[in-house]
Amino acid sequence: MRLDVQPWGETMAELVTAARAAESAGAGVVWAPELHRNAFTTAAALAAGTDRDQDRHRIGIGTGIALAFARSPMLTALAAADLDELSGGRFRLGLGTGVARLNQDWHGAEFERPVPRLRDTVAVIRAVLAGGDPIIHQGVRSIRVRGWRRPYPPVRERIPIYLAGVGPAMVALAGEVADGWIAHELCPPSELRDRIRPALLAGRARAGSPAFDVVAAACCSVDPDPTVARRRAANVVGFYASVRSYAGMFEAAGFGAVCASAAEALRTGRPADSLGDLIPDAMVDAYTIAGTPDQCRTRIGAYDGLADAIKLSPPSYGLPAGEVRFAQDRLLDLVGSV
Repeated sequence: MRLDVQPWGETMAELVTAARAAESAGAGVVWAPELHRNAFTTAAALAAGTDRDQDRHRIGIGTGIALAFARSPMLTALAAADLDELSGGRFRLGLGTGVARLNQDWHGAEFERPVPRLRDTVAVIRAVLAGGDPIIHQGVRSIRVRGWRRPYPPVRERIPIYLAGVGPAMVALAGEVADGWIAHELCPPSELRDRIRPALLAGRARAGSPAFDVVAAACCSVDPDPTVARRRAANVVGFYASVRSYAGMFEAAGFGAVCASAAEALRTGRPADSLGDLIPDAMVDAYTIAGTPDQCRTRIGAYDGLADAIKLSPPSYGLPAGEVRFAQDRLLDLVGSV
């Protein structure tokens, strides 16, 4: 199973340094999220800062994930083509819808019918990347381009597209129209086995290509003291426990009361990334990989046979920069030892 990394950096230069360390440790892909930074700008920095030499280990570069509806599909396609050129054919376009509030309140983007809209988004991106004149797609989202052709030769015939998804319809869509699926940060092996893989297989049954990359994901907190490791990761779980969209998932696992406490703390003014003290160790263990190096290696091994790769990120929510740096160094040590 491939180990991927979502690197952290307080500055872009530090982020690139972390990506180089992940490359040296043997990581398969470094992924650029989109929350506090622009995913495409970060991916460009990672592509320029890592090795393009085809005779050596070449780490992949991906957006994990870029927002699909906050940009036009054509602009997304052009960014993907540019990044594939910049990276020497190492780019993977990871897209996700985000939630309704993020699209509407943060970006002024509509969020109606997300599944068919994402289907159309992928179709338009593929049409633009394929070239040709005219470029026409009719659907929930349409495009009609005449008299335009990208005058630069592509690095390769096909740029892989990955879709993030949580609900069964979105996961099945990924299986049907994408080249890979990227997990949410909270995706334990049981969730992958019991709920995600059946939906992916249903989508793959309708797909034309047999090749597909399943990328699990987890916050990975490594420390010689497992109690310290859990406490570093607890804010990640606390953040999601306070979000109404995830309440059903936590309630089904027996953590409904914790979610209620986290939501109440948020309403009273607590920052969303500071709720880790409300999260019991059992909940941290259920949704993150936290513990000693040996414990973390065992937890990563539980994904074997369920995923082709796992995207590991250091704990960062609500932690001072120095502590995140320490946690990331321990994570990279772990990647190099597996």
